[in-house]
Amino acid sequence: VFFMSLLAYPLTKTDLKGRNVINFYIYFTMLFGGGLVPEYILNTQYLHIGNTIWVYILPGLISPWYTFMIRTFFKDIPNEICESALIDGAGEYMIFFKMIIPLSKPVIAAVSLFTFLARWNSWYPSLLYIDNPKLYSLQYLLQIMLKNIESMLDVSNSNVAVDVNLANIPAETVRMAMAVLVAGPALVIFPFFQKYFVKGLTVGSVKG
Repeated sequence: VFFMSLLAYPLTKTDLKGRNVINFYIYFTMLFGGGLVPEYILNTQYLHIGNTIWVYILPGLISPWYTFMIRTFFKDIPNEICESALIDGAGEYMIFFKMIIPLSKPVIAAVSLFTFLARWNSWYPSLLYIDNPKLYSLQYLLQIMLKNIESMLDVSNSNVAVDVNLANIPAETVRMAMAVLVAGPALVIFPFFQKYFVKGLTVGSVKG
């Protein structure tokens, strides 16, 4: 969210050279992707982030959709605020961190929550890039556990003789526990972001 905000803020400046080119470049990545094989080769053979913690961070560091969402919110902030700060001697970094970010809490909160949910529920990078079990994401680890339980239940329904009493496997209990692990953090975090969502929906409706 921090890097997307840093990218979105300059794109609101009409005097930025090459702004339209940058906007088109970001927008183009929303329409076309390189594909799974080139992405895999890039991450493993060139960036060498396969089987490292960085594979969870770098490939999704910038989201074009969220960048445009933040940029649109920044553009709605009156430009007179930035101009008055410039007259008082503030630089662009001070304006960004001291004025733009505090005024943009609704969109920052929304993007932060969406980004958190996307990363929390992500298991695909672990499937493609991770061989070390210590680096498995929680969702991928839960998926492995669920697949193992389903395999054991399939064995119990077959005629294969096993030494373990598979009837005692708590399949439904494990599924419910996984559901709590998946949805629990979102249910705990959402109330803290709720006021920012309400503020974001009502801003501009009352003129004072």
